[in-house]
Amino acid sequence: MDAFLTSTAIVTLAEIGDKTQLLAILLAARFRQPLPIIAGILVATLANHALAALVGAQVATLLDSAAFRYAVAFSFIAMAGWTLIPDKLDDDEAPRTRSGAFWTTLIAFFFVEIGDKTQVATVALAAQYQQVALVTAGTTLGMMIANVPAVFVGKALLERLNFTWVRVVAALLFLVLGVWLALQTAGWIG
Repeated sequence: MDAFLTSTAIVTLAEIGDKTQLLAILLAARFRQPLPIIAGILVATLANHALAALVGAQVATLLDSAAFRYAVAFSFIAMAGWTLIPDKLDDDEAPRTRSGAFWTTLIAFFFVEIGDKTQVATVALAAQYQQVALVTAGTTLGMMIANVPAVFVGKALLERLNFTWVRVVAALLFLVLGVWLALQTAGWIG
């Protein structure tokens, strides 16, 4: 259950103000069809994060050593720093398709999420916990918790949130997880 809850919390916070959340707002403004957009986000996230979790778990089984666990710990600490950097949606990432809301969302979210901090976090979480299904479910739920409100209330929500504090809390979670894993690997904590 730790894998699920940790994955949900980390991705929820990391996703707030992320470029995929900005994409959700853009899609909602463009299509004004929240349910197909939400379905597209869900399917794209499930596919993307399931693949990321599989990669993380497989890499961890191949490299099950203290050095690898330190590398995972360092990746969480690096994610803490990355989380503090505000995201913006580049003009070339905005959807430019004639497909419907569902397909546009699915395709755009899947590709924009590649290499994004939440996908990298999914790889690291799966490497740490070795529970692909729970990590995928948790990171997907985190994406939905952050993006569904953005689809419905978009710009009003963005104007009221203090993204600096959200990023700081998310960064602290990544930092704590990284330091905890490093200390555990060193044998200093159980």
